[in-house]
Amino acid sequence: MEKDAREALQATKEIMVKFIELRRVSPANFAEIFPEIYRVILNTISCPDGTERGPAKTSRDGHS
Repeated sequence: MEKDAREALQATKEIMVKFIELRRVSPANFAEIFPEIYRVILNTISCPDGTERGPAKTSRDGHS
């Protein structure tokens, strides 16, 4: 696993633990939330200038 991916995974895990503690994430929505947070963190680490690494995805509310 490349360095950026490892760092993104570690940061995502820490954020998810905090969200679970705050009851923002539950087992029911974990699988939906984790990949979204991971993708955002990985894009931020890989492209700190703000450009996205892959194709732009829209959020659930229809905004990009």
